[in-house]
Amino acid sequence: MDTNRPNVRGAAKFTYFLIFIIVILFVVEFNDGGKTNVKNNVNEIPKATSFKIISSSENQDLDKYLKEYANQKDITLEIDYAGTLDIMEKLNSGEEYDAVWASNSMWVYMLENVSTSNSKSTSINPVVFGIKKKKAEELGFTDREIYTADIVNAIKSGDLKFSMSNPTQTNTGATAYLGLLTTLAGSPEVLREEHLQDEQLKTELISLFSGLERSSGSEDFLEELFINGDYEAVVTYEFSIININKQLEAAGKEPLYILYPVDGVSISDSPLAYIDHKDENKKQFFTEFQEYILSDEGQKLLSQNGRRTWYGGTNANADKTVFNPEWGIDTTKYIVPLKMPGTDIIKKALAMYQTELRKPIHTVFCLDYSGSMSGEGYKDLTNAMTYILDEQKASANLLQFASKDKITVIPFSGKILGEWHTDNGVETQSLINNILTLQPTGSTNIYDTSIRALEILNSENLENYNVSVILMTDGMSNAGSYTNLARKYNYMDKDIPIYSIMFGNAYEDELEEIANLTNAKVFDGKSDLLKAFKEVRGYN
Repeated sequence: MDTNRPNVRGAAKFTYFLIFIIVILFVVEFNDGGKTNVKNNVNEIPKATSFKIISSSENQDLDKYLKEYANQKDITLEIDYAGTLDIMEKLNSGEEYDAVWASNSMWVYMLENVSTSNSKSTSINPVVFGIKKKKAEELGFTDREIYTADIVNAIKSGDLKFSMSNPTQTNTGATAYLGLLTTLAGSPEVLREEHLQDEQLKTELISLFSGLERSSGSEDFLEELFINGDYEAVVTYEFSIININKQLEAAGKEPLYILYPVDGVSISDSPLAYIDHKDENKKQFFTEFQEYILSDEGQKLLSQNGRRTWYGGTNANADKTVFNPEWGIDTTKYIVPLKMPGTDIIKKALAMYQTELRKPIHTVFCLDYSGSMSGEGYKDLTNAMTYILDEQKASANLLQFASKDKITVIPFSGKILGEWHTDNGVETQSLINNILTLQPTGSTNIYDTSIRALEILNSENLENYNVSVILMTDGMSNAGSYTNLARKYNYMDKDIPIYSIMFGNAYEDELEEIANLTNAKVFDGKSDLLKAFKEVRGYN
């Protein structure tokens, strides 16, 4: 018998076993890119490659840095910038985003059917009055403690005019208004329904808002408006005034002096919150992104752009080239924050502003009825105007006219086709009927129509009414001339903005020229005319 045979058989078995292991390792290597964890290969959740944020428009100055961070993580970061009320509408209507970066936590609390989590404040931003420094010195505001009543009294007496963003459409406008409402109500612990029903308080607020020169539908346009115009004061974020002052000084103009009333200042906390769609990888990126914003590097970036990144007190080491003491900024003084009311009171207060407290307006709508508006264009126009002029429909977005408002409608083609008017902004049925009855025909003449709108508003008392023109056109003007319009506008020498809405084949250069002349803005209604009309209504 061969005594070595059992050893040969054992060696053969061992050889087969080694071959089997090598084959298995080869298969795993081939199919798993060199990874040996088969379980991970089967069950691994694909890594997130994109992330979508809806953010308040004031964060747009940070866009480049945020996307650079995301690129380092191999993430395509998409950020849509919008106004406060637009953010609310988009999210509540079901538009999908992975995170929301709002101006103020009160708006996050007011979201409906949207699940947010991990909300954290990223900076503290006072909403303050900025007044031309010489004017502030003239009013005695630069060498003593200031109370809200001091500012209000200067406005009520006619010694101070101001501009601000629309309280029903923007965060700065809303928080400034709620702050004024709170302090004028005697700074109660909580603003209540009884305060909103106080007729004396309403009278004071009406008197206050009589000093409002221009209203903007967005914070970023308010900056542009102030820099290009000639206004005494503005109410907006501290960091926005810092940015305005940098541009004013660069242009050799007088900077603004910032006031911080000792009885309280409205504060916005810029919360960044996750919108939970049950995607763990996106949640992981959000956590890392939020941690970056709150890290020393991220907070330095915010501070360099005028945001306060210290919490609950003062900062003697703040960069004086940003937080310039010459502009009234003192980071060693504690800012007393005003407490915001509950959701129901906020909604009622904003509705009260829109219908009772704001300065009356006279708006002239110039509507293009040229032949090219036939069909879908005519349908979109009539739907948009019916919405805007219907008190019940427009009130859903706090865009309704009030009874004290005036509305004029001028339909045009190659010539003016009529003039329709009401002195009561809620009695608009005759306007709607006329709009629905007239049919498109002829060519386009935006210039003579705009001149007629200016003539109508020129006879208005601008102390009693805020005025504006809303021009809607779908094509290039082939009659009239810009030269005649500019001559008329400059001769009148009044602050009457002509806002334009582009539709169809409208020629943007023509409309931008008019906007630059009148310190106004062009809105794009080509994809959604109703949305453009809603947006432009926030500017008057």
